[in-house]
Amino acid sequence: MSESLVKKLCTAALALAAVAVSSQAISQNAGGTMVMIAQPEPPSLAPYLSTSGPIGLVAPKIYNGLLDYDLDLNPVPELAASWEVSDDGLTVTFKLQEGVTWHDGEPFSSADVQFSIMEVLKKFHPRGPNSFREVSSIDTPDAVTAIFNLERPAPYMMRALSAYESPIVPKHLLEGKDIREAELSGNPVGTGPFKFVEWKKGQYIRLDKNENYWKDGLPLLDRIVARIIPDASTRTAAMESGEVHYGAFGAIPNIDVIRLRDQDDIGVTTDGYAMINPMALIEFDTTRAPFESKALRQAISLSVDRQFLIDNIWFGYGKPATSAMTSNYKPLGLYTPSANYPASPDVAAANALLDEAGLKPDGDGVRATATIDLIPYGEDWRRLGEYMKQAMADIGVKLELRYEDVPTWLKRVYADYDFELNVNYFYQLPDPVIGVQRHYGTDQIRQGTPFVNSARYSNPEVDELLATGAVEVDPVRRGEIYAELQAILAEDMPVVNLFEMEFLTVYNEKLKDHTVSAMGAYGSFDRAWIDD
Repeated sequence: MSESLVKKLCTAALALAAVAVSSQAISQNAGGTMVMIAQPEPPSLAPYLSTSGPIGLVAPKIYNGLLDYDLDLNPVPELAASWEVSDDGLTVTFKLQEGVTWHDGEPFSSADVQFSIMEVLKKFHPRGPNSFREVSSIDTPDAVTAIFNLERPAPYMMRALSAYESPIVPKHLLEGKDIREAELSGNPVGTGPFKFVEWKKGQYIRLDKNENYWKDGLPLLDRIVARIIPDASTRTAAMESGEVHYGAFGAIPNIDVIRLRDQDDIGVTTDGYAMINPMALIEFDTTRAPFESKALRQAISLSVDRQFLIDNIWFGYGKPATSAMTSNYKPLGLYTPSANYPASPDVAAANALLDEAGLKPDGDGVRATATIDLIPYGEDWRRLGEYMKQAMADIGVKLELRYEDVPTWLKRVYADYDFELNVNYFYQLPDPVIGVQRHYGTDQIRQGTPFVNSARYSNPEVDELLATGAVEVDPVRRGEIYAELQAILAEDMPVVNLFEMEFLTVYNEKLKDHTVSAMGAYGSFDRAWIDD
């Protein structure tokens, strides 16, 4: 047995022992209903089709991934009890948990893993084609062994195996069906700690304890109810009164968090977001006027006051963007500050750039008019839209705001390409191959797939750098590749990054062990419990 496999087996044993100890220590507190906020309402419960935040909040309680990640970002076992990477990096062998069943009673096996990766995630998931781009085949010599065969080493893949990022789905319920239209999207069946029971649209989603969960003694909660509460003040009041226990990803507006965090029965944390690296941004349709002009896109970046947004809308939580890539990649050697991301707005430079490009103002001082779409995830984004409307007037860009429900917005931007510029946020995740590449690669112009290259930006030089950087194993050379990439993107600006977001989770102090992995709110909550 190889040394690496021994280490993985030890990791698995320690992780399972820790779970057992935790469940024994608090078994007297098992039971109860946890109420969380789902804001906004999920467009579906199909995490294999969309990485929409509200889907990610609910679905990992239903589905498992092969791995989870501890608070130090180390991989820990989930459906994979252990794993071994070959010396050449071209084979990854997963030994799966035994005795796992789907919520409908059917046995889970390596065939489900093979089907999930090759037939679903590689083809339909927004990030799956990048996460598993090097996986050429998966062998299943027996029911508890899945052998991933890679064309080239892909160490980043091992960071993309959580239930949120790469859920393992039931082959017996999807094989031979239209994956996008299958009933599973509204009636999910997983192997996770909670079973889907009911979705009362506009009100709540109910998940009940999976009595046959493969982790002994877990989950501890009897039920999770995800409540849909559109009004921000009502969400805050529900948290304050104890009516709900948990709100993540800005469900409680930052302006209210400042007040609530001083209450004894309410806690606030920024933990649980280390894997996602969220970035607020603007997407453009680069294929048509007025935003086919890179000068106009650059001018918008030059004229945005990023620190103002952080201080006045997000109340100090966040960091100004300085590149196409998050500064959190700096320890990996993959981050380089870029031009056109000034520390403070430079309206004069923006106007001079537009004059030079021939985008002259008319008699009313208007150079261009457009509709700006806003991610429909709450009042903070509406306020950002109002800021953009005022700030862009200083460079002669007249904006009208459009704020729609989530399904309509997703369809408009990613299916119909019926937009001009769109305020959004993307997860850059722990490696650019997983989180950044989908923005810019020509092969990521995938109409109908959300959260990919909606700008329809295509640059052969960028495509080559993305492909080379994905497989480069020398860290110095890889850093050079991504530095060159960031320089080009700062010039072309198909996407303008605004700020690196810092999400807040607000919770009732009665709720314990809700943040036990790096996935935070996107975790399984199988160890969460309520202290009455």
